[in-house]
Amino acid sequence: QVQLVESGGGLVQAGGSLRLSCAVSENIFNFNAMGWYRQAPGKQRELVAGINVGGRTNYADSVKGRFTISRDNAKNTVYLQMNSLTPDDTAVYYCAAGPILATSPSRYNYWGQGTQVTVSS
Repeated sequence: QVQLVESGGGLVQAGGSLRLSCAVSENIFNFNAMGWYRQAPGKQRELVAGINVGGRTNYADSVKGRFTISRDNAKNTVYLQMNSLTPDDTAVYYCAAGPILATSPSRYNYWGQGTQVTVSS
């Protein structure tokens, strides 16, 4: 059973930064794509960023230039560095693993439990 465990969420003021981590229970090379999604109350889950084994990335337009996704294959961990946070970034952030870099969450097979990020104004 694959496990993805997110950490690093919390409460931060607007303009601040957070770094989320996602620890994967098995070799991260088993998954071509790793992604971060978020879901705010009353909204659909949306892609934040994704990265594949080749280092190719995709980002939501709303986070481009502010967020950076990276993967440490030796540590089986994926990171999301979030800078210049705004209240609109408030959501539960989920880590996901799957076979292909994609936008739709349905393309990812494995999910973590999520970590709350709250940005105060």
